[in-house]
Amino acid sequence: MESQIECKNVTLGYDGSAVIKGLDFKVNSGDYLCILGENGSGKSTLIKALLGLINVMDGSINWGDGVSAKQIGYLPQQTLVQRDFPASVREIVISGCLSKCGLRPFYNKEEKAQARDAMEQLGITDLSKRCYRELSGGQQQRVLLARALCAASRLLLLDEPVTGLDPKAQLDLYELINELNKKGITIIMVSHDVHSSVKYASHILHIGAKEQLFFGTKESYLESRIGKSFMIAEGGEDDD
Repeated sequence: MESQIECKNVTLGYDGSAVIKGLDFKVNSGDYLCILGENGSGKSTLIKALLGLINVMDGSINWGDGVSAKQIGYLPQQTLVQRDFPASVREIVISGCLSKCGLRPFYNKEEKAQARDAMEQLGITDLSKRCYRELSGGQQQRVLLARALCAASRLLLLDEPVTGLDPKAQLDLYELINELNKKGITIIMVSHDVHSSVKYASHILHIGAKEQLFFGTKESYLESRIGKSFMIAEGGEDDD
């Protein structure tokens, strides 16, 4: 199977100073990769590299299976400004198609249909005319996830997607992301909510201070020394 992403001995950093070294992992179509690590371990830097926002200092990030950095649907951490954005749900969702428009100042039939499909998949069709800033946090995340699907329907990169949500909204969003994965969409998720995010993952990438500590299947991670110690430190054994 051809990998969608393959990182080979990658070093990342800024202004010649390395933040993390020796990243070596791959993501295949349909994988659900959970990226774990303490604050400052280089997770955000890796996200920027996968999105093509920064260059690697050493090693290589290789793309395959018809996917590139420009074809990742990205759901960033929400800010207060984003939560108060004065636009309709439909306007926000279809804006995910902007990169496909080029110089064309309008959305075509295919892009409008894609936005409708994304809203239907995320269960927000009835909210299409509502103002985004009037929605609950969970509804807003569904809208942004639908927008990410419009940008790219094969691979989604999610950065702390449940931050700020109440427990029910968190569970609903995890279940929704899991359903998208079951439909064949590759998921790469960065999360501090260790137990819930690991529960759904197929693979784990654990990053430590300036180095990769683990990459492999979830089952192997939960049996590993680093996995066991990290899960206990974060609040007990995983229940999956």
